[in-house]
Amino acid sequence: MVKLMSSKFVKRWEEGNLRGIKGILNPREPLRAKVELAVKRIEEQIQYIEDALSRLGERDRHLFTKIVEAYSKHQMQRAKVLANELAELRKMANFMMNAELALERVVLRLRTVSQLGNVVSTLAPAMQVLQSVRLGLSGLLPNAERELGQVSTILNELIVEAGEVTGIAPEVGVASDDAQKILEEAALVAEQRMRERFPELPTLKSTEGTEESEIFK
Repeated sequence: MVKLMSSKFVKRWEEGNLRGIKGILNPREPLRAKVELAVKRIEEQIQYIEDALSRLGERDRHLFTKIVEAYSKHQMQRAKVLANELAELRKMANFMMNAELALERVVLRLRTVSQLGNVVSTLAPAMQVLQSVRLGLSGLLPNAERELGQVSTILNELIVEAGEVTGIAPEVGVASDDAQKILEEAALVAEQRMRERFPELPTLKSTEGTEESEIFK
């Protein structure tokens, strides 16, 4: 029975179309092709986010220079206004970097989808991560949010089709735990990359001689 199911899955994975009248009336792409399409579209959004991060990086460097210049001229109020803008920019950059790294991990997982037992278990958490990233990007990068919504639809279709062949349904609790792990891993790496890409302001002194190192707190 397992061998028969495995054979059926391989045919669906590689060939796609069902036999007979049903296959003619309802042609389907191979599951492999759908996974590859999802990977390609996610990678496009990763690049889109990276381009946005590059633009934020340029703005960050400009503000950073202006803040240091304001401090050097003892223009403390101006420095604080600029620093607040910089802090907001970096919050946005931090979220985008988290999103980018989470999507990179989704791509890595999707590339492992090839065997009978790992389709649903891999796709379910990947789709949850996409949903989380998509919702977060809605106010920042609406184009990416829409595209990832379409990719989520593709993954959902894959889960349904794989379930039809294997009889395996996603375990919601397990999928949620796996998705959370992916997001946590991304957050840890993002924290390190933020420090490398967006350096902290040096400790500077105000006209009264007190340290202004609390500017971002």
